[in-house]
Amino acid sequence: MKTVFVTVGTTSFDELIESITSSEATQALKARGYERLVLQVGRGSVLPAADSCPHIRLEAFRFKNSIAEDISQADLVISHAGAGSCLEALGAGKSLLVVVNDKLMDNHQLELARQLHMDSHLLYCTCRYVLLHRTHMQLIHVRIISQIEVTAVCLWMKCFSTLTETLRTMDLSVLQPFPPGQPKKFADFMDKALGIK
Repeated sequence: MKTVFVTVGTTSFDELIESITSSEATQALKARGYERLVLQVGRGSVLPAADSCPHIRLEAFRFKNSIAEDISQADLVISHAGAGSCLEALGAGKSLLVVVNDKLMDNHQLELARQLHMDSHLLYCTCRYVLLHRTHMQLIHVRIISQIEVTAVCLWMKCFSTLTETLRTMDLSVLQPFPPGQPKKFADFMDKALGIK
């Protein structure tokens, strides 16, 4: 059964859970052949019932000791942009769609997602349209009236795709495997830096 695993890590990201369980998003997943949606919702206030998504089989939980098995069983991982979650999914060799929490744009999430996307390791988006001015890097939320308006506005600003739009248009074949870490080299570097070797 083709599966999507969604994780918000140890925090809460209700907007992601609400977006991925919307009728539009689940229809987009179903159109791509996904039949099962597993949600790790963390401390969020949203814990969808199993029967709340008629288009797809839904399972939801808050926390587990490890989500490695959920990641392993997934055909697609959708994650918040936390470094640990991203690296765990990429390290498992999974296709990864990162949803940046635009309410936390002053942290590392956008930079991490952008760099890993530029390196062709993941796709990224937000839950809703967010515009980021190219010169001032200020966030501007807009209510979209028409696609023409979005296109015109995006000519002078960076426009992030919504989750549903990304699910409809994504091409996972462009993603490149994430290279495995080299802990021995890192340990040797640390030993040398600390004067141990």
